[in-house]
Formats: sequence, structure tokens, C-alpha cells
Amino acid sequence: MDRSNSQKVFEKELFPHMEALKTFAFHLTYNENDADDLVQETYLKAHKFIENYDAGTNAKAWLFKILKNAYINEYRKKSRRPQKVDIDEVVSLREGESGNDAAFHDLRQDIIENTMGDEVTIAINSLPLEFRTVILLCDIESFTYEEIAKILELPIGTVRSRLFRARNMLKDRLKTYAKKMGYRDVRGMKRGEYAEEE
Repeated sequence: MDRSNSQKVFEKELFPHMEALKTFAFHLTYNENDADDLVQETYLKAHKFIENYDAGTNAKAWLFKILKNAYINEYRKKSRRPQKVDIDEVVSLREGESGNDAAFHDLRQDIIENTMGDEVTIAINSLPLEFRTVILLCDIESFTYEEIAKILELPIGTVRSRLFRARNMLKDRLKTYAKKMGYRDVRGMKRGEYAEEE
């Protein structure tokens, strides 16, 4: 692919997915700066390997796979390094300021416009990474099982199994919240019956 064509592909097919990549990166890293670095790394790698991309195919899935691999590589590098302490963060915490740990970002806020409560976001963020990832890719980003299997480089059966387990974990974490919001479990009730108020 020549330079002018690759520029067109970037502008038309790859750049439109930047916000989705940022959201996914944030939910992997929980840090805005790390998420931005990860997205930048993703686009640098996409540029480097643009000849591997078939124009007109699923650009979003291709980018998400690059981002996932970049995250894993960075995670491996960090796990081999001695842990660093950010002195400014320590000082701000000692002075009573809130640190980065308080900043949970609503999922795809620009799309769902705050219809998902903080409890739901926190519950998703509390899932182990392998389960959180499949929930984000399937239920937030709307990838198919086949696309998720390619992005995560997993058998499709493993994707289905992880998604089933992730949804069950979420269900358990959100029971109290659902009751508080007025939802009732009506499974097993006969037609015309109403769930009794607790």
C-alpha cells in the first residue's frame, strides 16, 4: 500500500475508532495517561504494519487486537521492572487530595449518556481482566463472538464460556443495586403474577 493510500485508509477507516480505543484502553489501565499512551502505541503499530490490513475489512477489530497485544507487552515489561512510586501522588494523598484511584470512567459515556449507574461501571471494573475484557468487547463494543475470538486469540468456546461466567459474576455483584432500582426477579412466575415487594 503506497503512502497516499495508507493515509486515506487511516483517515477513513482507522481514526474513526479512536474514542472506542481510548475507552477500552482506560478500562484496561485505569489511568488516562497510560490509556492515551496505549492508543498512541496502537496507531503507531497500525501505521508500521498497515500493509497487513485489508482496506474495507473490520478496522475496529484489527485495531483492538493491536491494542490488546500492546497492553500485554507493556504489562509484561512493567511486571519485570521494580515498582516505582509517584512522589506527587503520595504527597497529594497525604494532603487529602483524591488520587487517580477515585476516577472510574463511565463506559462509552458518549453513547449511553449516563444511563448506566456508577454501580454498574464499578462492578464491571471489579471483574478480573479476562472477564472484564470479554464483557467490554461484547456488551459495550458489540463485537461478535468470532471477532472477539480473533482479537483475544482464543477459541470461540473459551470466549462464550468467559462471557457466561462474566455475566454471572456481574449478576451476583449487582443484585442489591437492581433491587434498589426497583427491578424484580420474575423468573419462574406464572403469567399474570406479580413479584411481591420485599
